[in-house]
Amino acid sequence: MIDIDKAIALAVKTGKVSFGANMALQSAKTGKAKMIILAANCPKDIKEQVEYYGKISKVPVMTYRGAAMDLAKVCNKPFVISALSIREAGDSEILKVIESNEMQEYSGGSE
Repeated sequence: MIDIDKAIALAVKTGKVSFGANMALQSAKTGKAKMIILAANCPKDIKEQVEYYGKISKVPVMTYRGAAMDLAKVCNKPFVISALSIREAGDSEILKVIESNEMQEYSGGSE
């Protein structure tokens, strides 16, 4: 199984990643992201919109089990991250999660 935390950190470091719910929603609408990751405590209305548009534009949406603070810690950022859009994965293998159906039941974060 891929270590999601390390894969996200590597994608942030070596790939092209956008932070924020508005960017995630925009990426879901335009289909420009390869994957969108939402924190477990992402506001429900935003989560539903991102998932809806993601489904339409065929952008996979993964819910990270950790909260926005946990996601920020993984990305090594000093602000909370409720959503992030991966446009290019860089050296990360995060996109392989899509193929292995681990997306729905990922058990990462600090629970």
